[in-house]
Amino acid sequence: MPNSSALNASGGIFDVESLTAQLAEVDEQAQDPEIWADQDRAKKVMRHRAELQQQVATAETLSEAGDELEILAEMARDGDEGVDAELKTALNRLIPELNRIELTAKMTGEHDTANAFAGGTESADWAQMLQRLYLRWCERRGFDVEIMDEQPAEEAGIKNTVLLVKGSYAYGNLKSENGVHRLVRISPFDQQSRRHTSFASVHVYPEIADEIEFEIPEKDVRIDRYCSSGPGGQGVNTTYSAVRVVHEPTGVIVTCQNERSQIKNLASAMKVLKARLFELEIQKREEKLDKLKGPKKDNSWGSQIRSYVLQPYRMVKDLRTGHEVGNTDRVLDGDIDSFIEAFLHWQAQGGGVVVGEAE
Repeated sequence: MPNSSALNASGGIFDVESLTAQLAEVDEQAQDPEIWADQDRAKKVMRHRAELQQQVATAETLSEAGDELEILAEMARDGDEGVDAELKTALNRLIPELNRIELTAKMTGEHDTANAFAGGTESADWAQMLQRLYLRWCERRGFDVEIMDEQPAEEAGIKNTVLLVKGSYAYGNLKSENGVHRLVRISPFDQQSRRHTSFASVHVYPEIADEIEFEIPEKDVRIDRYCSSGPGGQGVNTTYSAVRVVHEPTGVIVTCQNERSQIKNLASAMKVLKARLFELEIQKREEKLDKLKGPKKDNSWGSQIRSYVLQPYRMVKDLRTGHEVGNTDRVLDGDIDSFIEAFLHWQAQGGGVVVGEAE
């Protein structure tokens, strides 16, 4: 049965009356014709409105669940026949939703509600498998996703990719994927069918809201323009529409070639660069406050956060939380919610030492 204290705590966070009043105030702002003259302000208001709408829906769900359980509990106390079956049915229906709400309540980071940029590098075929995994997860969860950049490898797979995942709490969910992912399998590219280990790193950072001032000095940025390319280096555009932006003080490099317009690609690349530099700044502040997430790790054995083993046995195991799943096909098809939930619980408890794994 749901923990009553947790249910009450969630109800306190998602107060229906307060949230409804806030939503009415924002709706009034949205009806002001003058607001649409300022697109930046309009986007901010509509984003806030969408967040409030979701919170109101959550609050109503909690209120209805509380009322329903209270009635059933009262019926049980009165000795009504058949109430046990009704209570069991209600709990089976409500518990998954209440668990989801509880996890959302754990996403208290400053940028957890934001959209998220996610990118992977190295091990081209494995990187493409991870890209598909996250695209399928977005589809399952109803998140919109845009491929901001994709660099095909020479023979198969991709060198790297950047995805923009749009939706409430996109970053709060996907920050669990930040780190090195290890794949063990019989390589389809090895004629002798030997077992290979591949690594791919995933970097997740929040999209920075327009109202946050984070300026990048022009002198710190070098912009290279080139033709977009496809698999094997084949040109897909005869104009110099692709853009590479280099932030020279940090060495951060961002590329974008998904648009035919150089101006649009540059705008997208600068947005990604801003997000990455902002995340670096946040990490520096956390280090000063001794809130380290841990040192940056290389793409090598022993540094991974999660292992996907397809041979000699089949299992996906998160080395931070110890959570493991035997159905590797489902995980690779985007079913990673259990890993995200385990990470959020682990994080809420303060994290811990990386769990060992069997080779």
